[in-house]
Amino acid sequence: MAAMNFAPISLRPPEFTFGNSNYRNSVTFIGKRRTISVSLAVNSQESAPVKPEIELEFIGPEAGGDGVYPVERATEISGEKLLRNIMLDNKIELYATYGKVMNCGGGGSCGTCIVEIIDGKDLLNERTNAELRYLKKKPESWRLACQTIVGNKENSGKVVVQRLPQWKK
Repeated sequence: MAAMNFAPISLRPPEFTFGNSNYRNSVTFIGKRRTISVSLAVNSQESAPVKPEIELEFIGPEAGGDGVYPVERATEISGEKLLRNIMLDNKIELYATYGKVMNCGGGGSCGTCIVEIIDGKDLLNERTNAELRYLKKKPESWRLACQTIVGNKENSGKVVVQRLPQWKK
């Protein structure tokens, strides 16, 4: 295969299209046998800002027969949902048998949605007044899922949640 020599023939000034912010520049090369046109384009369209996301891992309340705790995962936009709603939307079991019947529907008054935050506590809102009243003698890592906002619309990261077995409550 013979080497091809190209010599630039024309270089047009950049064209700006303000409707969709495209930058275009064309270069034409002439070889010994044929002309080649190359068009370069960079698309710099402004897209919607990327919203930070929170990755969540939900560890089951009890180990399976093999001794391994089941883990379920979800991803949500930071600061948009309560932990309880994320779990319900993703069909992740939140309530034990008693809690399924007797929960307060997210009002923060029954305590049936207590979870333990294993990792990522800094990605959650501060304890609410309902949590301060209901969980005052419980460890700081325990939260009411119905009162816990995941993220603050600016942060991203990972939160690991342990669903507590009924006997721990």
